[in-house]
Amino acid sequence: MTPVGRKALLLGSGELGKEVAIELQRYGVEVIACDKYPNAPAMQVAHRSYVFNMLDPEELRRVIELEHPDHIIPEVEAIATPVLRQLEEEGYNVTPTATAAWLTMNREGIRRLAAEQLGLPTSPYRFASDFDEFRKAVEEIGIPCVVKPIMSSSGHGQSVIKSADDIERSWKIAQEGGRAGAGRVIVEGFVDFDYEITLLTVRSCSGTCYCEPVGHIQVDGDYRYSWQPQPMSASAIEKAQEIARKVTDALGGYGIFGVELFIKGDEVIFSEVSPRPHDTGMVTMISQDLSEFGLHARALLGLPVPAIRFYGPSASRAVVVEGDTDKIEMDNLEEVLAEPGVQMRIFGKPEVKGHRRMGVILATAETLEEARAKAERAYSKLKVNVLPR
Repeated sequence: MTPVGRKALLLGSGELGKEVAIELQRYGVEVIACDKYPNAPAMQVAHRSYVFNMLDPEELRRVIELEHPDHIIPEVEAIATPVLRQLEEEGYNVTPTATAAWLTMNREGIRRLAAEQLGLPTSPYRFASDFDEFRKAVEEIGIPCVVKPIMSSSGHGQSVIKSADDIERSWKIAQEGGRAGAGRVIVEGFVDFDYEITLLTVRSCSGTCYCEPVGHIQVDGDYRYSWQPQPMSASAIEKAQEIARKVTDALGGYGIFGVELFIKGDEVIFSEVSPRPHDTGMVTMISQDLSEFGLHARALLGLPVPAIRFYGPSASRAVVVEGDTDKIEMDNLEEVLAEPGVQMRIFGKPEVKGHRRMGVILATAETLEEARAKAERAYSKLKVNVLPR
């Protein structure tokens, strides 16, 4: 890299970080990838990488001061965010802002911002730090309800309480699944909704713009399918964009935000927001001229996003592998990719312990129904061989 080039440091190097790294490199940016395990997907394409616990404030500061990047880009929640706030005060540039990373690292910060400060419609909720508080919170919210650690992602630690018999089990799941270990949880009232969406919202020097709404299905809180555009009434789209603008304006900075919303008829309820590309947004790798990763890179670099060109109905299907191995074969790709309008990304994660998202199938077609069916047909032809270690 040249002495005058820009340098970006990724905090989190999974499949989303990998795509951001590639997009940044298209603008000549030097990319350093960090994560808690070696050979993470973004590390495979970055210029350099570091392996360390990003929740360790001293080590996080050491690496950042050593590299002195122009852009610090959090790509996961499990980061010692108070250090990022200190570094931002010292002149470092955090994407989109250190406060956004801090507030969204745990569900309590963003829920209180949305519901209590901005007055956005949300599900009823309570927080609990120990089992007694938890039991009381479940009582107040009522059954059924959803339980999540305040710090987790991809559905880890999430469960649904359907009867009183589930209370102890759900507490245990939340304590074991938290990103930063055992601790505080949120208990949310069950929301009666028709469907849920991710509204990818871009803040750039051109202003705020929105991708077509992304519909999705989650299993145990982890994304399995997404499609674009999710059919919505004009009124619901308007309300969704208004909520997304309010919450992203409050967080500030430049970049893409994944705003998750529940839709019931024309009513829109805020759920969560990620100040970074969203897993359900991987469908944009086939549906738009600029994917969510390209939009993120462009916005955070201070470049204009004058328009987003949407190509047409598209779908994605996550490839989730179960087992305990570091040897996985993705086979029969000649059949998977036989139909026009089908693509695939294999993430290159080094191992699986339990279940892990290892790839994604993408499809585009004339109609939404056909795009979703095409993605599912391609998925059905995929053979995943899980070999012993």
